[in-house]
Amino acid sequence: MKNHTTVNMLVLAGLSDLPSLQLPLFLVFLLIYLMTLTGNLLILLLIFTDSHLHTPMYFFLGTLACLDMSYSSVTVPRMLFDLLRELRIIYVRSCITQAFFFFFFAVSELTVLAVMSYDRYIAICLLVFSAAYSLVHTLFLIKLTFCLPNVLQSFFCDLPQLLEVSCSDTFINVLLIFLTGTLSGVGILGVTFYPYIFIISTVLKMTSKHTRSKAFSTCSSHLTVVFILYTTIFYNYFRANANDHLVEDKVASVFYAILTPSLNPVIYSLRNQELKLSLRRALQRLQ
Repeated sequence: MKNHTTVNMLVLAGLSDLPSLQLPLFLVFLLIYLMTLTGNLLILLLIFTDSHLHTPMYFFLGTLACLDMSYSSVTVPRMLFDLLRELRIIYVRSCITQAFFFFFFAVSELTVLAVMSYDRYIAICLLVFSAAYSLVHTLFLIKLTFCLPNVLQSFFCDLPQLLEVSCSDTFINVLLIFLTGTLSGVGILGVTFYPYIFIISTVLKMTSKHTRSKAFSTCSSHLTVVFILYTTIFYNYFRANANDHLVEDKVASVFYAILTPSLNPVIYSLRNQELKLSLRRALQRLQ
């Protein structure tokens, strides 16, 4: 039985309890965060300043770059701050606010990745869906009370771990995860993979072996990131007894909350030939 002394603060367990690991972890994740910001800011700068890149495709890449920076900034700065102190306390209202923005940017990122080959107006509609999805989960979180022990087994306010430290009945919250997660997950995955039926068919018809291997390399890079993102999210959100696999949960969280936004600039943009040409033109103008 949980102690039913209600609290208005939670303690974030963080990635590790070992003091000797705090500084190395801080430096590693600071480097990843700076790489994420630098890569995505560079992409945005090139898209805004080069008229050759004012096309629908680069609208999506620019949107993805903004989402990557926002997505990372919801969790990483707080985690870096916590790595430098012993007691990682966060108010419940701040935790729920962080959870809302994490849901919003995570679902927005998934939808933009899914519709990049479609239409910008569909992307805008799906961003509205992301806001609604986040709001529903947040409204049900606000109704919960939290009790001792109030240690959240994560480095940020992730939903499965938040439900574990609540002393309220979380049946509706869990049901909501499964219903919204299944419906939106299957829908977004379907939209993501549907174009690949035609892409793979087209690639197989290519006569040039070099062009074919280059196309497959690009597709496999995209699919690898999508696979990592969905696998780690499903592992954390669609499994009972979140506290039974603490280390695995934290590793999965690092993948979908921190590493994926840092990979996106490389996978979707920095390997793009037009962006490389734009970067060369920008560097030549500076000389």
